Amino acid sequence: MHIPDGYLSPRTCAVFFTAMAPLWYIASRKVEKNLKLKQLPLLALGAAFTFVIMMFNIPIPGGSTGHMVGGVIVAIVLGPWAGVVSLSLALTLQAFLFGDGGVTALGANCFNMAFLMSFSGYYIYKAVTIGDCGAARRWIGSAIAAYAAVNIAALAVALELGIQPLIAHGVDGRPLYAPYSLSISIPAMVVPHLIFFGTIEALGTALVVSYIHKYNQELLHKESGNFKPLWAILIILIILTPIGLIATGTPWGEWGKEEILNLVGYMPEGMDRVGESWKGILPDYALPGIEGKAGSSIIYVISALIGSIGVVAIIYLWGKLWRK
Repeated sequence: MHIPDGYLSPRTCAVFFTAMAPLWYIASRKVEKNLKLKQLPLLALGAAFTFVIMMFNIPIPGGSTGHMVGGVIVAIVLGPWAGVVSLSLALTLQAFLFGDGGVTALGANCFNMAFLMSFSGYYIYKAVTIGDCGAARRWIGSAIAAYAAVNIAALAVALELGIQPLIAHGVDGRPLYAPYSLSISIPAMVVPHLIFFGTIEALGTALVVSYIHKYNQELLHKESGNFKPLWAILIILIILTPIGLIATGTPWGEWGKEEILNLVGYMPEGMDRVGESWKGILPDYALPGIEGKAGSSIIYVISALIGSIGVVAIIYLWGKLWRK
């Protein structure tokens, strides 16, 4: 679901950065105003969790892969604006550090995964769990919310990619950026999420939300909470991230230049010019020259650790600034 550089026209990218700029500002102000400082560790944990969970790639029939996003968890527990903050931060570090998702497409990726998923998931969950809600309905509500939200985001990605041939093409009629029409992009993105990734998102979200709710009073309302179990879970996930390397296929719509050339038969001019312009400090969570399963696994764990430390450090620094 991460749109790479070169898939969206500059005008499309500008539209999404323009849309996200006020949303990022409002999100930061809302979180500073409404989130208690004692909830800061939970926000940091949520941001780190979304970063790490997206490294667990899952193979599906046809050779493609995908992953859980986890943004609805943060939105349900801390509110949709906190979801926007945590997902935007995770996506930004992914793009700049590891080249996972385009820097030019960052606004679009944040709109799809940070904004759409957080708000749609939050309000769907609230609608399902309205009134005196028990554990069972809370579990069902979080699952429905996550399933719907990830499919809404997938549809948004499909529309954004599918309209590119209509709005950005050369004099010869060839697309300059993403080369697939809506008739291809919509089923290619939506069907796997309806069948596979939506179910994974639903189950994962329901389990985590149910677990956190057991500690709701302690984590969200008391002056101090025991966050050690959640930090331990995060550390375990970081150690287990090499499981995500088992899936070797490329997610649909995230191909590199060589793959596009092989798939389409030509290289769209704009994609050739803009695509892969920034590959990250550790491109694709790897280091050049390090090969083999053991070396790749170690670098993958280090990447997860760097990303997690990065989002936690930024959120804690931000907390110190707003405390003043």
